[in-house]
Formats: sequence, C-alpha cells, structure tokens
Amino acid sequence: MSIEVVTDVMRDALIRVLIVSAPVILVAMIVGLIISIFQATTQIQEQTLSFVPKLAAIFVTLIIAGNFMINILLEFTRHIFRMISNL
Repeated sequence: MSIEVVTDVMRDALIRVLIVSAPVILVAMIVGLIISIFQATTQIQEQTLSFVPKLAAIFVTLIIAGNFMINILLEFTRHIFRMISNL
C-alpha cells in the first residue's frame, strides 16, 4: 500500500464525514439563528430556550436524512473492504 492510496482513502473519508454531518450541522445552525433572532426581538435571554428546539430539529433531521447518511457510510465501508481484499 503506497502513500498515495493512504492519502486518497483519508481524503475520501474526510469528504464523506463532511457530507454525512452537513445536514445536521446546517439544521442546527439555521434553528439556532432563528431562535437567536426571536430572542433578540422579544428580549428573552433564556439560555435553555434554544436547546429543546435544536434538539428536536436535529432528531427530525436524523430521522429524515438517516437513510442517506447510512448509505454513504455503507458505500465507503464496502469500498474499503474491496480495497483490503485486493491486497
């Protein structure tokens, strides 16, 4: 196994991690922004107010995008196993 193969696998793994985590991170960021705008307009400075909606939004996102995430990770795992079997 050469250094080029290892760097290609590492690069592919990092890209897949970004792809898999992107939906959850984007939803959490958007919900946090909406809640912070709501807090700024109503002048409610409760720290726990943003926790429950973010948690619910992340849970719903995982339910909706879970199949997509699992498929990406399974494809990568199969690719790695194929590479191992070719050694």
